[in-house]
Amino acid sequence: MSSIQPTYSQLLSLAIPQMILVGTALLAMSIDLLALRRATLSTRSAATAILGSLGCAAAAAYIAIIHPNGNLLGGVLLGNAFIQLLQIAILALTIAVLLLAAGSTFTRHVGEYVLLILMATVGMLFLVATQDLLVIFVSIELLSLSLYTLAAFNKQSRFSWEAALKYFLFGGMSAAFLLFGFSLLYGLSNSTSLSEIGAHIHGLSPLLAIAIVCVAVGLGFKVAAAPFHFWAPDIYQAAPAPSAAFIASGSKVASFIVFFQLASIGFAGAQGSATWGHFVRGWIPVIALVAALSMVLGNFVAIRQSSVRRLLAYSAVAHAGYMLLALTAHTPQSLAALVYYVVTYSAATIGAFAVLSIVEAQTGSDRIGDLPGLSRREPVLSFCLAIFLLSLAGIPPLAGFFGKFYLFVAALQSSPESMPLLWLVILAIATSAVSLYYYLRVLKASYITTPESSAALTSGRVSGEEIPRVLCVLLAAAVVLLGAWPSLLLRPLLNALPRVF
Repeated sequence: MSSIQPTYSQLLSLAIPQMILVGTALLAMSIDLLALRRATLSTRSAATAILGSLGCAAAAAYIAIIHPNGNLLGGVLLGNAFIQLLQIAILALTIAVLLLAAGSTFTRHVGEYVLLILMATVGMLFLVATQDLLVIFVSIELLSLSLYTLAAFNKQSRFSWEAALKYFLFGGMSAAFLLFGFSLLYGLSNSTSLSEIGAHIHGLSPLLAIAIVCVAVGLGFKVAAAPFHFWAPDIYQAAPAPSAAFIASGSKVASFIVFFQLASIGFAGAQGSATWGHFVRGWIPVIALVAALSMVLGNFVAIRQSSVRRLLAYSAVAHAGYMLLALTAHTPQSLAALVYYVVTYSAATIGAFAVLSIVEAQTGSDRIGDLPGLSRREPVLSFCLAIFLLSLAGIPPLAGFFGKFYLFVAALQSSPESMPLLWLVILAIATSAVSLYYYLRVLKASYITTPESSAALTSGRVSGEEIPRVLCVLLAAAVVLLGAWPSLLLRPLLNALPRVF
C-alpha cells in the first residue's frame, strides 16, 4: 500500500483503538479514586479490571468492524488486515491479564494499576502498527516504562522492588544499545523508515555490523533471549502474578513482531547465512546463535528450578529461542507461524500464572514441593495446569504442538534446496524433548506425589479468586480449541500476509 499524506480523519481512524484505551484508563482511575473509595479492595480491583476489559473489548470491536487501513508518511502509522489481527490478539491477551488481576489485593492503587496495563497496551498497539524507527523507539519506551512500574507494584514484598530495579537497570541499558543502533541505521540511510533503510543497505559494512549487534542486544532483552535474560527469573518470581503474566505474554507478541520487521525489512541487504560450517556474515547468523544459546541454556537451567515461576522464566528463554527460528527463516510462512506460536504460548502462560496465583493465595508459595495434593483439592485447576504445561511442552493435540510443528516446517522450507537451518531445527527438537522433563516434574508433584499431611488436601479458598478460576477454564479451552482447529487462527493470518509481503 502506497504512502499517503495524512489527514486528521485518516490519522484518527488508525489511532482510535489507542484513544479508546487511553480514555478507558483515565476513566478507570477516576472511578476508583472518586466513586469506589469506600468499597472493599477486592471490589475495587474487580470493578476497575472489568472496566478496563470492556475498554479493550470496545477497541477490538472497532478494529474488527471498521477495519482501519492506511499507510501514513511512509510507515509511521500503518493499518492492514495483518496488523488488525495482531492488535485484536494483543487486546484479547490484555483482557485475560486484566481478568487475572480482578479481585487482587496486593495493592491499594488498583486504578493506577489498570491504567498502567492499558498504557502498556497502547504502546504495543503502536509498536505493531509502525515501520518507523522513531515511533518504534517511543512505543517500546511507553511499553517498557509501564512494565517496570507494574513489576514493582506489590509493596508488601521487597523482592518485587529488587526485581523491578534489576529490570529497570537492564532495561535502561538495553534501550541505550537499541537507540545507538537506530542512530547508526539513520546515519547509513538518512531515513527512519525501515523500507528506506533496507533499500540503502548493500552488504555488511562495519557500521552496519555494529548496528545489527546493538539492535540484537536491545530487542533480545525485550524477548528474554539468552544472554540478555538475566532479569526474567527474578521478575517472573517476584512480580505480582498479573504483571508477570503480562510481561510474559502481550509484550512478547509486540516485541517479536517488531524484531521480525527490523530484521527482514530494515536489514534486508545484509542477511548472511547460518548454514552449519559455512556461516556468512550478516544478521541471520547473529540471530541463529542467540536462538541456539537460548534453547540450550533455557531448557537445561529450567531443570534445576524448584520454583514454578522461575521454571516458567527459563522456559520462556527457551521458547524465545524457538521463536527466533522464524526470524532466521524470514518468510511469510514463518511470520504466520511466529504469530500463531507466540499467541498460543502467551495464552498458555497466562493460564499457568492464573493457576499459580490461586495456589499461592492458598499456600503462600509457588514451589514445586507445595503442589502435592493439588489434583485432589483442586481437580479443575490441576487439569487446566496440565493442559497449559503440556501445550508449552509441545504435546499433541494441544496448540503448542502445532505451533512448534508449523515453526519448524517454515524454517526448513525457507530454502528447501540446501535447508541451511536444519541444524537449528534439530537442536530445537532435541531441547524440546528436554523441556518435557521439567514440565512433567510439575505435573508429577500435582498428580502423583502424596502430600505430607492431610491438611494439604483441604481446599482453602480465598476471596477474589472466582474470576481467575473462570479465566483458567476459558484459556484451557482456547488452548485445546486452537490445537484441535489451528486453521481458526492460521487461515486469517495466511490470508492477510499477501498484503504485507
